[in-house]
Amino acid sequence: MTRGTLGQVALLCLGVLGGGACASRPEATPPKEEPRREETAMPTTETPAATARTLECALSGPATVKAGQPVEVLFRLTNRTSAPLYVLDWHTPLEGIRNNIFEVTRDGTEVPYIGEMMKRGAPQADDYVTVAPGATVEGKVDLSRGYDLRQPGRYRVAFINRLMDVATDKAAVPPAMGEFREAQVTCPPFETTVTP
Repeated sequence: MTRGTLGQVALLCLGVLGGGACASRPEATPPKEEPRREETAMPTTETPAATARTLECALSGPATVKAGQPVEVLFRLTNRTSAPLYVLDWHTPLEGIRNNIFEVTRDGTEVPYIGEMMKRGAPQADDYVTVAPGATVEGKVDLSRGYDLRQPGRYRVAFINRLMDVATDKAAVPPAMGEFREAQVTCPPFETTVTP
């Protein structure tokens, strides 16, 4: 290729590439339509967070107990709404101790869970506890069946503060697998002293 031909090819390329950009004229584009905001009513079913605020949780136990004796813990769940709530009792004292459902410390040191670990399939309707408006349901468990409390000391016991599924509609119980409506509840801990 000669020097003159090379220059013509270069000019041709510049004309094609650069000229297209220079010669283009702006085309009219239709204005973008703003999405229409529609007023929608709030859903009538409560969110899990709202449901948790309507459930009051309380945990209590003995102030002192002798080492080796049962440590009875009372768990209470109160419905503060004007409608019934349906609570899955799994992982709560409402069904007993079948998993690690408490955070237990002795003099600030964690006490590991040593109880049974229950594996399950999908929940059934009879795994739910109905908590009527203004009513309280309770479960009593022996904490020493899941935690080693034989060593003397000051024990702090806290519920895990989580309910696996809470429904406001009985027809929604049980939900499809994986569609649980988990709810956090605030359940103040209690302390007990184990003496020799």
